[in-house]
Amino acid sequence: MDTLTRDVFVELDRQDSLAGFRNQFELPAGHIYLNGNSLGVLPKAAKARAREVVDQEWGQGLIRSWNSADWINLPRRVGDRIAGLIGAEAGEVAVADSTSVNLFKLAAAAVKLRPGRSRILSEPGNFPTDLYILQGLETFLDGKVQLNTVDRDEILAAMDEDTVLVVLTHVHYKSGALFDMAAITRRAHEVGALVLWDLSHSTGAVPVALNEANVDFAIGCGYKYLNGGPGAPGFLFVAERHQAELQQPLSGWFGHANPFAMRDDYEPAEGIKRMLCGTTPVLGASLLEVGVDIMASADMSLIRDKSLRMGELFIELAGQRLSEYGFGIASSKDPAQRGSQVSLTHEQGYSIMQALISRHIIGDFRAPDILRFGFAPLYVRYVDLWDCVEAMAEIMANGEWDRAEYRKRTAVT
Repeated sequence: MDTLTRDVFVELDRQDSLAGFRNQFELPAGHIYLNGNSLGVLPKAAKARAREVVDQEWGQGLIRSWNSADWINLPRRVGDRIAGLIGAEAGEVAVADSTSVNLFKLAAAAVKLRPGRSRILSEPGNFPTDLYILQGLETFLDGKVQLNTVDRDEILAAMDEDTVLVVLTHVHYKSGALFDMAAITRRAHEVGALVLWDLSHSTGAVPVALNEANVDFAIGCGYKYLNGGPGAPGFLFVAERHQAELQQPLSGWFGHANPFAMRDDYEPAEGIKRMLCGTTPVLGASLLEVGVDIMASADMSLIRDKSLRMGELFIELAGQRLSEYGFGIASSKDPAQRGSQVSLTHEQGYSIMQALISRHIIGDFRAPDILRFGFAPLYVRYVDLWDCVEAMAEIMANGEWDRAEYRKRTAVT
């Protein structure tokens, strides 16, 4: 392709059918935000919703709002909206807890569904909390199950009749590599195993078809592409065929068949509600609902098309403008194998990213050498990609990255 120019990117923005969504988000003036794969931006409507929940529902309604504002049904209501984004049916998704807690609940429940099997299969380099939770389950069960990790190209061959559960992240958090969900799920079922997918970097970014792929379980977070805010509650999916027999380990009162009967003995609720545990985080779930509603109003095929185009252009720009500075690429150059992000590598990646952030161009860094750039198509513009790569070229050319203040490590990278 001919050398790209900024005018090309300006014209792409002019033609962008998703451009109107950008006005629904609070974006600081003069900033380029390419970190929606870590924390999504603030929907403008969420500010009014927060005031409504705090001032009216909590402030005036008080405890009555569990009924009058329908707080009690937030987990199912928002879950049903998320279901439409991930290829699930109403009643198969609930908003609850965090991704880590939901992973523990579902992994433990899955082990109970397949007695006599002892092997949980994942990949090295999976998102750390996923591996930590599975290691914790292994310890908690006194070694009755073992976590085994194998390289991603060996996953299919590694499944056997002792495999109880396969736990993988659909879009890898570092590289953005995209698993073939259908093929892996199909192979797991052939050997009698169950599958749990982490959709944290997928939901709202790439098409997901859980029921079409016959997936058993899934988890995801609310604060990335769903724009639910920092610490937004997570969600979980349980295929309808498993719900009646599923026994989750955290049998809290919100998962009880009749929580306000206040009985001593636990009786699981029917359906997805039995996967709930403690009290719904009403503020967080209410703000998440705003972000989910925006995402549900967009056409996922258009989101994916724009995301793919952005990835291709970013990779091409990096090749043209950054090739002399020692950058590599950790993401696949095949669009079909990539989520909605591009990850570059550089031995000075941390300080380079800090230099970018000082210019109000925000991506993030993942050890040891990954610079991540996430493309949230509802608010990221094509011209943002041009300006980001141009800034990186300047930072490298003038040695700006080498300042002492950019080398100082912060607690969150």
